[in-house]
Amino acid sequence: MTMGKRTQAAALEVRLLREGIIESRHIVQAVVSDDRGRVLSVAGNAETTAFVRSALKPFQALAVTSTGTMERYGLSDKDLAIITSSHKGSIEQVRQVFNILWRADIDINALHCPIPQGKHSPLEYNCSGKHAGMLAVCQQRHWPLTNYLDRKHPVQQLIITKVAELLRMPAEEFLTAHDDCGAPTYLMQLSQMASLYAVLASSNSVDMERIVRAMNHHPTMVAGEGEFDTELMRLTPGDLVSKSGAEGVHCIGRLGEGMGLAIKVMDGSKRAKYAVAIHILQQMGWITPSIAQSLSEKFMNLGKYKRLEVIGELSLL
Repeated sequence: MTMGKRTQAAALEVRLLREGIIESRHIVQAVVSDDRGRVLSVAGNAETTAFVRSALKPFQALAVTSTGTMERYGLSDKDLAIITSSHKGSIEQVRQVFNILWRADIDINALHCPIPQGKHSPLEYNCSGKHAGMLAVCQQRHWPLTNYLDRKHPVQQLIITKVAELLRMPAEEFLTAHDDCGAPTYLMQLSQMASLYAVLASSNSVDMERIVRAMNHHPTMVAGEGEFDTELMRLTPGDLVSKSGAEGVHCIGRLGEGMGLAIKVMDGSKRAKYAVAIHILQQMGWITPSIAQSLSEKFMNLGKYKRLEVIGELSLL
């Protein structure tokens, strides 16, 4: 079951049905890997590459947990959860981001993430927690705050070094681009994304276990009311860790079992990746039929006349 064996199978298809008639189709690729980097099952091509986008945030948070920044500024698990988040800009979430900056004595203007359209502060941007965490590390290490998003900045080098170590590959081999928030994001194979989440969920690292605990204990900070990551982790306390990324990327880890799932919708559809996640989680036995039904009602039944269905299964290797 190594990557040297067959790592390609039929992709999944998500269909939008309007009163039972197919209106749209989405092609989806998915991979399950273990914490040793071995591909266990696949739909599509395990070597398909995509930018990891916000699914990287729990690993960017390693810069906070591994440097003493949490202890130096008295940050809580709730602070750590917002650092991993793609939040909705609710009052509670914005206050949590502000708390990180306040404790680290950092001005709000140091945030270099955008101000969302129709909003008034970068604190309301969905990646502001991640940025606040990076700034707190810079403050603790006496690194410059003004250019913390530069790829060569020490905080960014720290992050990619840790990710590279987890994947057992040189950091310089990653192809890099800027995410919409301005921070670096990295091009990875789906099998690598799945392996990262397998490692995250394996409980072999105190730093990663703390990140997982924070996300599980404070799921509302990770996404928000009604959002998939929040709902999934609420329904499966202590079993799964889930993080969505833009352009159809989604990653989930099975806690304690060293297994990770990575999903990529080829056209970037958000609705399709949630449908596939529910489908695969039920196939793998990671959620019960009742949980699958609850999630399906929220994320697959799109109204009175529309629903999603998933065609295909993961192929075991």
